[in-house]
Amino acid sequence: MVLADLVRTSRAVAETASRLEKIAALAACLRRLPPEEVEIGVSYLTGRLRQGNIGIGPALLDSARHAHAEAPSLTLGEVDRAFGEIQGATGPGSTARRRARLQALFARATTEEQGFLLRLAVGELRQGALEGIMVDAVARASELPASEIRRALMLAGDVARVARAALTDGRVGLGRFRLTPLQPVHPMLATPAEDVTEALAQLQRAGFEYKMDGARIQVHKVGREVRVFSRTLNDVTASVPDLVEVIQELPAHALILDGEALAFRSDGLPHPFQVTMRRFGRKLDVAAMRAQLPLTPFLFDCLHRDGEDLIDRPSEQRLAVLDDAVPAVHRTPRVVTASPTAAEDFLQAALSRGHEGLMAKALDAPYEAGRRGSAWLKIKRAHTLDLVVLAAEWGHGRRQGWLSNLHLGARDPERGGFVMLGKTFKGMTDALLEWQTKRLLALEIAREGITVHVKPELVVEIEFNDLQASPHYPGGLALRFARVIRYRPDKTADHADTIETVRALYARQAGPETV
Repeated sequence: MVLADLVRTSRAVAETASRLEKIAALAACLRRLPPEEVEIGVSYLTGRLRQGNIGIGPALLDSARHAHAEAPSLTLGEVDRAFGEIQGATGPGSTARRRARLQALFARATTEEQGFLLRLAVGELRQGALEGIMVDAVARASELPASEIRRALMLAGDVARVARAALTDGRVGLGRFRLTPLQPVHPMLATPAEDVTEALAQLQRAGFEYKMDGARIQVHKVGREVRVFSRTLNDVTASVPDLVEVIQELPAHALILDGEALAFRSDGLPHPFQVTMRRFGRKLDVAAMRAQLPLTPFLFDCLHRDGEDLIDRPSEQRLAVLDDAVPAVHRTPRVVTASPTAAEDFLQAALSRGHEGLMAKALDAPYEAGRRGSAWLKIKRAHTLDLVVLAAEWGHGRRQGWLSNLHLGARDPERGGFVMLGKTFKGMTDALLEWQTKRLLALEIAREGITVHVKPELVVEIEFNDLQASPHYPGGLALRFARVIRYRPDKTADHADTIETVRALYARQAGPETV
């Protein structure tokens, strides 16, 4: 396929707000892709290079735009090979070689194609083809149920690979994606609930677990080999030898477990999340950090044991396997009840031990990797949302020279992008302001007066009193008395809360007439 065809599709998707029109345009393009270019095309349409971060910035890209083609001729395969060569250029003189290869690539691209490639290379191509929309487009193009595409994606973790399998081999191709120990899957996610009464109204009888303020981990074991993955599926095994040793001693030969890792203070209370996160991603001084901040795993789900996949089993069955495979000292405290009084007593126990609150889980639900649904509910005393920083304003007075007032947005999976919900400058220490300013400037994409617009990558946990209707924001809602709790380096923007979640919170707050 010529690149121009893909660029036209990208433009069509960006110019419509209709989800159905986006899906139709993407599906039509997918049907035209030859099998060997499906993964390239799907990657580009979802805004990423197959090579990942190739180490080139806007300045180098701009310097390569000396000439352009009058007519389109570049194919997707040629573009992919060029970016592969640019990624492979290392060592002395590599910058000059990269620039020369970029110049040769851009000289064969039209002006519109150059703009597309530039935004793609720096991660700023946001035409609304989010993964959820692409899943539906793959389903339409392959004439397979979207549920089967989502299941394959859950196991593969890569929509481009799933698209190729579906479009070339149909249902047989999707069947090749299986849960495999030592290969991570996306974690199941939760939605907020007001309190235990609301949770039980939805679930009737539920498994309540401590909601711990730790680092989400997924641990895999095959024999003595253990791998530990973060919430974003990064392999952090080398950073956490104490977790590895615990998992190695479990009697099962093969396991995939979901859970949290916590570091505790000398008084037995858990350290704040930011302290625990010091252990993750560290390659140097691991032994010293282990001595200073030892980690304890708390497992709450079992996805696989000794050749048997459990993700489609009801939660109650998975928990029985977990209880058999993992000693109680390393299981998240749990109670199964239909009683609001018992659940409230359990919540108070969790809070008294320094934890955030409770998780309430449906006992008949499968493990829906990567999905945020009503089978898992999180219950906290304060209202909190994980939102994305869209921009920040320069401070004044004591905060002169620091980026202070944050513009906050919720994810919009239906239309793509983010919906702004308000601003806050509260809850920030001097140390946080200093770090925040450096990090946001590194993500800067534009300025407008005192406002610095940034790539929507940083996730921040925001506490707020309530929500109010507001004509000033496109979503019609605004946060009241918002304040920063912490940044979430363990989450990407894809893990931020959605505008649907925010609207559901507002409906519960305002009463049944708003539902």
